Amino acid sequence: MRAGAAIGMSALALALGGCATQSAVFHSLPPEHPAASNAADIARANTIAAEAGLAAKSTAGAAHGGPDAKQSESPPLLTPAYAPPLSTYDPWAHLNRFTYRFNARFDEAIFLPVANGYRRLPAPLRSGVHNFFGNLGEVDSLINYTLQGRLGRGVRSLGRFVINSTIGIGGLVDVAETLHLPKAPTGFGTTLAKWGMHPGPYLVIPFYGPSSLREGIGLAADYGTSYGINLADLYRSWQSWGLGVTNAVDQRASIDFRYYASGSPFEYETIRFLSVRKQLIEDAGLHRKRLPPKPNPNQPAGE
Repeated sequence: MRAGAAIGMSALALALGGCATQSAVFHSLPPEHPAASNAADIARANTIAAEAGLAAKSTAGAAHGGPDAKQSESPPLLTPAYAPPLSTYDPWAHLNRFTYRFNARFDEAIFLPVANGYRRLPAPLRSGVHNFFGNLGEVDSLINYTLQGRLGRGVRSLGRFVINSTIGIGGLVDVAETLHLPKAPTGFGTTLAKWGMHPGPYLVIPFYGPSSLREGIGLAADYGTSYGINLADLYRSWQSWGLGVTNAVDQRASIDFRYYASGSPFEYETIRFLSVRKQLIEDAGLHRKRLPPKPNPNQPAGE
């Protein structure tokens, strides 16, 4: 029995460990509140209807040269063309579905019960553990922000690491947050996106969750970076496995997502769509062009 337990724990460590700062990220869904959601949808529909009526009046006035002609340059109404495509590039669908079901069973049988037990620990202890791993991740964020050319954010990550490692007792206390230096982690997957690499095929990673080929490459690069730096000898010694498991459990305990909790037979398709759209929206934000400053109405023309 003891040998079996030891083998089981070793398998769990191999699955979740390996690097002290690798986070098990799961794409979570917000809790459902039908009444509030319905009320918000009704209010949104009424707003759209009101705006549509105003736009129609403006268009009619402009066509007849009326007083509303100046409003004819209002933005067009939303059409089905604005809706994102429902199709997703998933050439490995068979393997991805198998991995998704495996992750769900592993989560239900092992990962979630351990995370629920972890939630029973005192809040200050869990907060210290979470802050400790977040502080270690600032080193990887600093490197990737530099590679992305976002030097200001890189300096912020460096400042957070120095402050929390010293005043924050090795990162157990997030002192930088109180000094208005918010945490904004990044990784090599975001760096590849900044360089213009497309997310590529949809990919469900074992023990990790919905992702893409680009994000999978980014995870491997982040692990290699942490292993190469080997900060405080945390990444090559025996304690790296225990730290990796603890970090994964801490991450899982902070996420409310439950596999198949929606009861929908199309959960795989829904999660796939949301995951891919999230990456595309984040990519668009990375390449967003800075808007020109608004003209000052009080400043004379030509100055």
